[in-house]
Amino acid sequence: MAHFIYEYSANLPSETLDLRGLMAKMHHVAADTGVFPLSGMRSRAQRYEEFYLADGDPTKGFINLSMRVGGGREHSIRQQCGELLFNTLTEHLKPLLDSMPLAISFEMRELDEHVKYNRKNY
Repeated sequence: MAHFIYEYSANLPSETLDLRGLMAKMHHVAADTGVFPLSGMRSRAQRYEEFYLADGDPTKGFINLSMRVGGGREHSIRQQCGELLFNTLTEHLKPLLDSMPLAISFEMRELDEHVKYNRKNY
């Protein structure tokens, strides 16, 4: 299981952000690690019209990626994968970083023991 949850400010130009391209890229990079199965990956995004960053300058934008993963992987493996994924994220966002003030954040959260149900037909 690897779920990617993107939150971002509405002032990011959609054509430069290329969210679908970013999602596809992150799925492929995560799958290529051999740690996360592609069939268990999900991505979703929430665009925020209302936001306030730092000093309130409306030209500043943000993107936050939260990744939830199932338990059972060693911390060092998650850390290596996290660094690779964060580098992929920042590389994809470089055109935005070069054109506007932008805050990028990423966290990978391993789910503790929990009751979980899921079903898929693919």
